Parts: sequence; C-alpha cells; structure tokens
Amino acid sequence: MTSPAGLPPTGGGSGEQQRLKLLAVTACPTGIAHTYMAAEKLAQAAEQLGVDIKVETQGSIGAENVLTDNDVRTADGIIIAADKDVDLSRFAGKRVVTVGVAEGIHHPERLIEQVRTAPVHGGGGGGTSTSSSAGSGAGGKERSVGYKALMNGVSYMIPFVVVGGLLIAISLSLGGHTDPSGGLVIPKDSFWMDVNNIGVIGFQLMVPILSGYIAYAIGDRPALVPGMVGGWIANTGSLYDSEAGAGFIGAIVTGFLAGYLVLWIKKVEVPKFVRPIMPIIVIPIVATTALGLFFIYVIGKPISWVFEHLTDWLGGMTGTSAVLLGAILGLMIAFDMGGPVNKTAFLFGAGLIATGNQEVMGMCAAAIPVMPLGQGLATLIRKRLYTEQERETGLASLFMGLFGISEGAIPFAAARPAQVIPANMLGGAVAGALAGLAGVEDAVPHGGPIVAVLGAVSGVPMFFVAVVIGTVVTALTTVALVDVSERKRRGRSMVDGLAPQPELALAGVGVGTDGLGAGGGTATAHAPAQRTSSAPASTGVSEDEVLSGYLTAQTVKVRLDSGDKEAAIREMVGLLAATGKVTDVEELVAAALRREEQGTTGLGEEIAIPHAKTDAVTAPVVGFARSAEGVEWGSLDGTKAKLVFMISVPEAAAGDEHLRILALLSRKLMDTGFRERLMTAPDEAAVLDVLREIR
Repeated sequence: MTSPAGLPPTGGGSGEQQRLKLLAVTACPTGIAHTYMAAEKLAQAAEQLGVDIKVETQGSIGAENVLTDNDVRTADGIIIAADKDVDLSRFAGKRVVTVGVAEGIHHPERLIEQVRTAPVHGGGGGGTSTSSSAGSGAGGKERSVGYKALMNGVSYMIPFVVVGGLLIAISLSLGGHTDPSGGLVIPKDSFWMDVNNIGVIGFQLMVPILSGYIAYAIGDRPALVPGMVGGWIANTGSLYDSEAGAGFIGAIVTGFLAGYLVLWIKKVEVPKFVRPIMPIIVIPIVATTALGLFFIYVIGKPISWVFEHLTDWLGGMTGTSAVLLGAILGLMIAFDMGGPVNKTAFLFGAGLIATGNQEVMGMCAAAIPVMPLGQGLATLIRKRLYTEQERETGLASLFMGLFGISEGAIPFAAARPAQVIPANMLGGAVAGALAGLAGVEDAVPHGGPIVAVLGAVSGVPMFFVAVVIGTVVTALTTVALVDVSERKRRGRSMVDGLAPQPELALAGVGVGTDGLGAGGGTATAHAPAQRTSSAPASTGVSEDEVLSGYLTAQTVKVRLDSGDKEAAIREMVGLLAATGKVTDVEELVAAALRREEQGTTGLGEEIAIPHAKTDAVTAPVVGFARSAEGVEWGSLDGTKAKLVFMISVPEAAAGDEHLRILALLSRKLMDTGFRERLMTAPDEAAVLDVLREIR
C-alpha cells in the first residue's frame, strides 16, 4: 500500500497486510459532548474498517490523547472534525480532510474513505488553521471564517482589557484626586502612578492583540506581525494626523485586511529557493509594510478629515437644545468606546471646561460608564445567553464602569457588534440626554461614578439617575437583541438541516480554554479500554454509587412513565429530588426547560441528556431512566429517546471532575454494546452494574 502523503505505509510486519494509519482531531465549541462522541464514532468506524486511528480530543478539560510528532510523521492521513479553530501547521505534507464535528458523529466511515484521496496540506506559509482550510473537506456545518477569526481575536484581547482596566481603576481610586485642569490626577513618581502605567500598557496592547489574532486565525503565523503592527497603527492617530486613533473598530479592519493579504501573498508563485523564507521573512515584511502604508496614506487621512469636521459640527451645536446635544454626545461616546468617535465627543466636552461651560462634559461623563455597566448587568440578567468566561468578563466590566473606563465593554462589542453597539448607543443617548436636561456639570475631563464620588460633579442625584437609567436601557436592549439573534440563528440551523449542537453547557467554558494541558491514554481502534484512562480513579464510593457518587440507586429508574419531553424532565427532577440535594424542584424544571429552548439535548442514538446548572441543587447529581416506547426529544437523527440521563450541578460548581464524567458518559454512550446492556438490564441493580463500566 502506498501512503497517501507519499510516505511509506505503517503497520504490520513484512509478511502481513499493512494497515492504514490515520489521525484525527475532534473539537466542538463547548468541548464536552460532541467532542468525545465524534472521537468514539471515528474509533468505532476505524475498527470496523480495519484501520488504525488515534484521536486527539480538544475538550473543555484540555487536549487529551495529544498527537505527537512521531504520530504525525508516520500517519497516512488526518481527519479534522471540529467547529472551532484547529492549528493545521503540524500536518504539513499530509492528506487532511476538514469537516464539522457533526460529520464525525454521523458519517465517520465516509470521512475515513474521503481522507484516502483528500488534498495534501501544504503548510508552506507556516501552516493554516481550520478557518483558512474550510474547503479541504466535504460536508459538515462550520462557523464562518470571519466568525472564527473575530472570536479568536476577542479571546486573546479579553485578558488585556481586564488587567489593564482593573489596574487603572485601582490606581485612580486609591491614588488619584480631582484637578480642574487635569481630571483625575495621580501624583507623578508615586507608587500608584507606576500601577497606572502598567495598566495603560495593557490597554495599549489590547487593540494590536485583537487585530493580530484576527489576522492569525485567517493567515496563520505569517499574518501575526502585520496584524499587530496594523492594529497599533490604527490605534495611533498621530501617525495619520488624527487626534484619536481608529480604536477597536480599526483593529478589526486591519486584522481582516492583514489576514487576507497574507493569504493572497501565499498564492503567489515564487522560485523554489525563496519558499523556505517566505513565511518568516518575505510575507511578514511585505504584508506589514503594505498594510501600514495603506492605513496611513489611504484610510488614515479620510478618518482624520471626518473627525475634524465632526468636531466643528459639534461646536456649532452648543446653542441648541441641551437634550438633543446630550443625546448626540451619548451616541458618540457609546459608539466605539475609546475610538475616534468617542474621542471626538470627549475632547469636545473636555475642551469646553476651560471656557467655563461644564455642562457638555457633564453629558459625556454620564454616558461614559453606561456601556461597561450595561454589558456587565446584561450578563447578570440573562446568564444563559453568556459563557462563563463572558460572565466573568461582565463582572470586570461592571468594576471598570464605576471608574469611567468605557473600554470594559469592548470585548462584548467586538464579539457581537450588531447587537451590543446599538444597545450601547441607545443607553448612552438616554444618559446624555437626561444629564443635559438636568443641567449636570462636570469640572474634570473624566466620567463615571468615580468623578461624582470625588466631588467633581454638580447635580449628583440627577447624574446617578442618568447613569442608572442609561445602564438599564443598555442591559435590557442587549439581552433582547442577543436573544433574538440566537433564536434566528437556531432557526437558520434547523432550516439548513442541522439543529444547534446539543452541547452539555454545564461548565460555561469560554473561548480560549482549549488546548490547555494534556493527558490521557492513546485512543486507538485497538485499545478501547484506554480511551477512558484519563478519568479520575474512583475511591471511597460504595457499590451502589457510580460516576463518582453523582448517580446512585436512588436516582435510577428502570421505566420512565412520561410520554413527552416536559413531563419526562419533571419525572427526572422528581427522581433527583429523592436525594435531598434539590432545594427547588420547580426552578430545576424551569432551568432544564430553558436549556432545551437553546437547542435539544437529544443526542441521537436514542439518547437524551437534559441538564441544568442552577442553585436549585446543592451538589452535583445525576439520574438515569429508561423509556420502553421512547420520548420525542427532537434528536438530530429523528430517534426517540429511550436512555435518558438528567444532570444538574450548582452554579458555583468548580473543578474538572464533573467535566471528565460528562466526557466519559458522552463517549461511552456511543458504544452500541453498552447501550444494549443498559436497555436490557432487568432492574436498578443491573443498571448500576452496567454504568460501572464508565471509569
């Protein structure tokens, strides 16, 4: 047999038929159920077809069964079944097929056949990610290249926003004081000035990081430098004669420009002797120079001209209605949070302080904290719409809002611009208009509740009324728009024939958690027992307890009486309540039904795993029941659910153990023999015996 990648085939000895050796990577957005289901299905299909396979899972608990350099060197082909970015640079010179994770679950045999004739991944430009290689395979619903690239940039930007913003806020609150000529001032050469400077560096890096990692997700390593340099140029208005840089919106533009520019350069045919230095010298230099000059001379000049005239236009409005002026300034402040539109309004208000007109700055000061406060509040109002990482960013955003740091809302605006920016602008306009109506004045060029606390604001009660109302408007509008967007997206998915992936979103895992840590055994078609070796050892658990004691004889029912989904969930909740760990039955039912609204938890193969993360339970608890007739659960494959697991954990649940159990459960349920044993077990004790196989 000839290796598809042009390498000698691997496998048996000289006298036996050599076996095809494949590698695979599976990954889904939340990294729990479908990641492991796809891995198990691929392993089963490979075993049936007489193919060796090793599967790396990039789940919420990190990368497991990591593919080594030796694995890649001896492999005949690679299958990528993922709905997120997977770095393909290590697979240069190998046949690679790239599809969505659902294809790995539903058509593993087809993928194994496809990889035999898949195109060879070149990797000449330093490798590409799945974003830039979406066309290398057939089938599978994938997120768009633009979406993946934007999320990649946002995930790397968030730590810089949080660290920079919190350090600035702490230094201002503990070391700052008001000064009519300089706003909130920290004494030079003081300890708090050093803390402030560190925070400022974090903020300065925020925009280039966003741009750089958007570019990286599109064009891989050669695009990182032009993306970051382009983002720095976009944020440095002095390079193109503008008082304010283009901010995070400019960074998004430069990120995409850099990424696609690099992809275009990679397609240029060059002499063979030049190819080795293309990704490390030629492409970064050419792309960085071209993008930088393009921004300075082509994009930057119009930006400068527009905002100079915008300032003049605002200057002509000072005699108009204070309410109208406040609304316009609020819209501008909220539009790009530290970008050129925001800076134009801010500098206009700050410049009028010296003339004795402090009302304009009062309008700006009321609008400045609305965006971070509103986005932070939104994550508290509707937690289910946000990942755990987004909720943590929301808490930091709330803190930054108190200190007038509008950039705290940028991660939300960058991730969902169509929903967040309009909501921010509406809340900012309301806050600015109310401050203008009440004649609020601000004597220093800064905003947020901190300036009122330090005595720089007149009309303090109305100032806080304006801030609070603007914040609530932003939060409620954001929640409404995000909810509508999610419903539309789910509707489109159903029309396309792919319902939203019924992930076990218990951990609230956010962007950027994948690939952290490694472990576990080698998942091959000939060692199924090793595929679950990464589970924690079960110690101190009595014989009637499985899954680390989360599932016991109390929470097993051989016959589920209910005939529809809602009734089945209620029956399962009643089963969990027998443990004494459920404090509010109705809330647990409601939480599970809310999860079903996001997308069915019917996984196919006659399996459903309804679940909820709620404080209606005091500790993790798992139940299992069988339905002889099956319950209609909206599963992707159209099967009724006959094996139903109900999982619930408290909001504050932490650690990796329950994630590992979920992963093991999802993987084990793909074993046909295991499911058959569960279905035929005569009583609760026999069911527990079968479930003890999950270890």
